[in-house]
This record gives sequence, structure tokens and C-alpha cells, in this order.
Amino acid sequence: MPRLLALAVLASVLAASAGASDLWESLFDGRDDSAASGLNAFIAKVRSEAPKPGPRPHDDRYWVTVRVDGGPARTRAAAMGLSIEMVEGGTVSGVADSGTLTRLLQAGLVIESRRPLTGFSAKDFPPADGIYHNYGEIVSELNGLAQAAEGFGAGFSIGTSVQGRAIPGIRLGYPAKDGKPKPAAAFLGTHHAREHLSTEVPLLLARWLVEHAREPRVKKLLETRDVYILPVINPDGVEYDIATGSYKWQRKNMRDNGDGTTGVDLNRNYDFRFGGGGSSDYPGSDTYHGKSAFSEPESRAVRDFVEGLPALKMMVSFHTFSELVMYPWGGADEPISDGRALAAYKAMAGKVSQWNGYRAMQSSELYVATGDTCDWAWASKGVFCLTFELTPKSQWDGGFYPGAGAVAGTFQKNLEPALYLIDLADDPYRAGNAAASAGGAAAAGSSGR
Repeated sequence: MPRLLALAVLASVLAASAGASDLWESLFDGRDDSAASGLNAFIAKVRSEAPKPGPRPHDDRYWVTVRVDGGPARTRAAAMGLSIEMVEGGTVSGVADSGTLTRLLQAGLVIESRRPLTGFSAKDFPPADGIYHNYGEIVSELNGLAQAAEGFGAGFSIGTSVQGRAIPGIRLGYPAKDGKPKPAAAFLGTHHAREHLSTEVPLLLARWLVEHAREPRVKKLLETRDVYILPVINPDGVEYDIATGSYKWQRKNMRDNGDGTTGVDLNRNYDFRFGGGGSSDYPGSDTYHGKSAFSEPESRAVRDFVEGLPALKMMVSFHTFSELVMYPWGGADEPISDGRALAAYKAMAGKVSQWNGYRAMQSSELYVATGDTCDWAWASKGVFCLTFELTPKSQWDGGFYPGAGAVAGTFQKNLEPALYLIDLADDPYRAGNAAASAGGAAAAGSSGR
């Protein structure tokens, strides 16, 4: 029996000070472990002993719509602390605290509307939304999948959050016949706590792969690739967001900033042009980048995970919302300089968009946002990384809390893209080569008309 996730969680906590390489070795040494009889009690103990997030004393944040003119103006608004979530014509909408509102007004920007977040009445996973998973349920689900995937899967943790929760995952793939590392793909969810759908899609992908593992197409993928699925990078923020019966619109982690504010935006904390456009110096902002690159244990855990997997060639970071599939750069206006890689990125994003109906684009076309996961993965390790902004398209279609009805359809739209990207993990440049060949064939055919 593969090592159970609960035991890997425990190992991650005990070995936190032993260094990333030691932890990695302990999680993947393949040894059997018979100490799983107390699994349910262990999970309950972890949940009961985890630090409980405290309430925000006064939430002065607003959903605002700001009049802007083009990408540079959007970047400028983001740099002032506006967490941009929607772009519509000549306006942007998103979350801003009172300090950010003041800065926007002082800069001469026109605030078309503002609405206190406390005026939104979404509730904590009501019965109708019971399909969504809290942290304990995520751990339990991954543990069950690891047991079901005996012989081709194992649970693991990449580290712990700022409040001490393990960041859990599952690895799926049959052992390599030659014993060599196989090409790997990774799927990451929930850097931003309020984006609960970005947990459900990778979690459903893990379940689907386990349930279909012996079907010819999937078996071939799992024999030739390793798939790593990390559904919740920000477990503390997720638990805070759903802790009281009313959603808190929590984006950041639960770092105590020491000035009465809480949280760092984990997707602005990576070491690519850290602290530049699209991130905020203000701790109260939803896009606060933190004191330094990789200041947060969650982003460091992802860094160590990526650096510990030389065979990792393909990665997806799931977010919500807007229905976009985006490729680097997000932190720079110019395209990446590697023309062959750029062609591959454009081809794979275009192919994905044919399946899920999302808009394919370079991330910075919306606005420049520095410190991003995918920018860092590509710049630092040459890992091809796409950001999926999942359903819905806008706040008025459900925004961060689209309800239970969004889960199955969103997963189905993104299943074929996931399988396609897993397949590309051996050589992502193949995407561009295939597109070039198809273009050549089309040109040859049209020239004969």
C-alpha cells in the first residue's frame, strides 16, 4: 500500500526543519507504512490543533468600478493596490480598501461605483454548495485517492502554511520501467483563498485520473508521465474565508503583517520582477506582495517543489474568474524572447481555448502583474506554465462564488486541456511544431485552389 497522505502530512510537519531535499526523499522513497489505522483520528487531530483564523475586526474593502483607458492605466491602478478582477471596455472592477480608494482618487481616476463587500450575502458552503471541499475534506479526499491508486499513486505534502497546515498533493503515474524520472506535469489550485472553484477542478482531475487509470489512453499517459496535483496552495486563507458562515472575500494568506493588516498575495510573492507593476507596497491591499520575494512559506514550498523536480516541464496554475488561458509574461509588456517557446505557448493556449472556450492571451495584455507563479516558473526553471482563469466570465455571473452548478461543467471544459498538457510534458515545444506543420499544410492546400 502506498504511503497515506495523512502520514505524509505528519512527515511534512516533523521534517519542516530538515530541509526540502530530505523531505522530498522521505515522501517518495516508496516504503510501505502500516500505521494508517488511526487515520480518521489523525485528521481530526490536525484539524482541531490547527490555528483558528481570527475575524477581521473591520472590513473596509469595497467592490469598485474604475474608469481607465488601456493597459498602462490598468497597470497603474493595480500598482495603487486595486485587485483587478474584471475588465470591461473602458472600466476595471475589483477589490479595494479605503486606502486604495484614496490613492485612486488622488491620482485623478474616476470611481464609477463602489459597494462594501459586507453588502454581498454569499454564505459559507450552504447545503446547495456542499460539493465544495474545506481543508479537512481536501486532505481526506486526497488520502482516499492515494489508497485507490495503489501501485501508481501516492500522497505527499510540499510543506506547511504560515499557520502550520500541510500543503497536500497527490502524485499519479505508474513506475517507470527503466527506473528513470519521467516527464512531469503539475496542476496547482487556490493561491487565492476565495477562488474555491480553482480547488475543485484539480481535485476532480485527480479523481478522474484515478478512476480512469486503466483505460488505454489514460494508462499510456500515466505510464509515460508523472502527474502532480496540488489543489490548495493557500489552506489558511481558504479556512478563514469559510469559517464564519459568510464568505470573507479573502484573497491573501494569513500572515500577520504587524500593522493590523493580514495577508500576502501569494501570486505576487514569486521572484520574477518582484515588487513591480500590478503588485502593491501597501499591506492592506489585496495585492500586497510581501516584504521580499518568497517571504511566505506557501510560495517557498512551491519553489522547492519545482526546483526538486528537474523532470517537470509543464504546469498549470488555476485561478478564477474571467475565462482566460494566459501565458508569460504577466510581469512585462514585451513577449518572451525565445521565439520557439513563444510559438509553443501561443499554440498550446490556442488549442486549449478551442476546448474550453476561454480567451487565449499573454497575461500582461490585461495589465502588468509582477511576482507571478508562471512567470517565475518559466524565467527560473524553463517550465512551461499556463494560468487558467476559470468560470464564470464576470462578477455578475457568480464571480468568486458561482455555486455548485459551476463545478462539473467547468471541470468537463478543462479535462481535455489537462490531458493535452500532460501529454505535452515530454516536449512542450511539440505544440509549436504541430501548429507550424498544420499551418504549412493549410497554406499548401490553399495554394492549389
